[in-house]
Amino acid sequence: MLDRFIIEFDTGLRTLFAEAHTGRPYPDNAIKETLSEKKDKSRSISLMRVNHSGEVCAQALYSGQSLTADNPETAEALKEAAKEETEHLAWCEKRIKELGGRTSLLNPILYAGSFSLGAIAGALGDKWNLGFLAETEHQVEKHLEKHLSLLPEHDDKSRAIVTQMQHDEAAHAETAIEHGGAELPRPIKSAMQLFSKLMTTTTYHL
Repeated sequence: MLDRFIIEFDTGLRTLFAEAHTGRPYPDNAIKETLSEKKDKSRSISLMRVNHSGEVCAQALYSGQSLTADNPETAEALKEAAKEETEHLAWCEKRIKELGGRTSLLNPILYAGSFSLGAIAGALGDKWNLGFLAETEHQVEKHLEKHLSLLPEHDDKSRAIVTQMQHDEAAHAETAIEHGGAELPRPIKSAMQLFSKLMTTTTYHL
């Protein structure tokens, strides 16, 4: 357990303070920059900053869940999902920098809170652990769908990134359900939605 904690602690440090890397090509590689207006850039920066913070939270959740998961297969499924979330981090970071923006100042706080939630979910057993993962991904998928409608209409680069992220999140949710994830009680879902709303509202500005 100590070794696992050290590994997850290292994951947290790298998530928050190191540059993320991707094994897949950036989804927007072949797309030319089309944003020139300051107001459009500002909106895209804010939305992509929210998406980046969402991926920071996802990394923390998976890390906490992996730490306390009993079943090695469950832990492995969480680690595989986390790899793609790391790629999402890299994609969002690159896009934010291209537009001249910055990531959220609140990421360390969000990581700590999400890690704790993940560890609690993992300790409750595999079916609830995976159910928590599935519900998280369902909510993120809806959140990304909303962002596709909020991005400037001609921001094709950000749109390509968000679209691929949405596809990946749907696959993560499906994998969690296939591994035996249980549907969460409605009060838990509502609490998760409240946390998500708080995160997106604050990181849009900070």
